Amino acid sequence: MAQCSDRGGRGGRRGRRGNRGAEDRDVRLSKSMSYALRHGANQMGLDMGTDGFLFVEELLAHPQFHSYSLEDVKRVVATNDKQRFKLCTHLEDGRLQIRASQGHSVQVTDLGLKPVLSGSPDCPAEAIHGSYLRNWSSIQQQGLNRMKRTHIHLAPGLLGEDGVISGMRKDCDLAVYIDVPKALADGIEFFWSENGVLLTAGNAEGKLLPKYFSRALRLRPTRSILPLQ
Repeated sequence: MAQCSDRGGRGGRRGRRGNRGAEDRDVRLSKSMSYALRHGANQMGLDMGTDGFLFVEELLAHPQFHSYSLEDVKRVVATNDKQRFKLCTHLEDGRLQIRASQGHSVQVTDLGLKPVLSGSPDCPAEAIHGSYLRNWSSIQQQGLNRMKRTHIHLAPGLLGEDGVISGMRKDCDLAVYIDVPKALADGIEFFWSENGVLLTAGNAEGKLLPKYFSRALRLRPTRSILPLQ
């Protein structure tokens, strides 16, 4: 058991400091932590639990993180605008742990995911997968594929709408809308992550087929509806 926080023990986002170097350093740390916690722990020789947690002291002892401190880790967790990380204090020994909220390519058995049930208040009529127009032809024909990850990521809306902070990249120029109830009716499972991302492993082949697309939007340079067929 553990006492957890996705804000690193501090509140809110960091204000503008005018120190680009410090911000770039935090970005590098965030990307390095994302890789270690989502994909590379085993290859890096880090002991990740089946729940996806690593002890922070062991992470910082790795050569890739030797230039960072505990305060650096806490700050990056607290200021991450997509709440990608969760810090927890292990209740038995008080040691600090960290894990990624989602996005894993390694199998993690317990991410605290909440199953979505058809007809429940938290079951959205639609959810959005953000991608890029260069991929649209393939997506149109083959659907969405979780690739090497354990889940396909969906957002409950476009970034910035109704408090949506995660689930798609900021530079996406394509939004594919998924009919969630229709997919649920066909046995596709969906889960809410702790930071508000809707996750699905898709069908047996790891796909969300085009028949579950309800609409598609070009997001840039101006928004326009794309034909599904």
